[in-house]
Amino acid sequence: MTEPAPNPPSRRDRTRPAELIGLSAALAALTGVITFFGTHDFTLAAEFAGIAFIVSLVVFAMLLLAVSPKREDGDTSGDDERPGGGH
Repeated sequence: MTEPAPNPPSRRDRTRPAELIGLSAALAALTGVITFFGTHDFTLAAEFAGIAFIVSLVVFAMLLLAVSPKREDGDTSGDDERPGGGH
């Protein structure tokens, strides 16, 4: 028998990477602007913005990995890891 084709990803799943990159870019821009107004040095502001972008992108990715995805209806596997069902 052939297996059924997997469901295509939802629009939200397809736009999630763009949301994370956009949020990281916004935080980087904010960090760059604050640094520039504080130091009046464009090079230093660009360096801080780049570092903020990378750090925030990594943090968001790690947080996204920590969140477990929703299970399909009726899928109860992995509810409880204790032997005997945990009852």
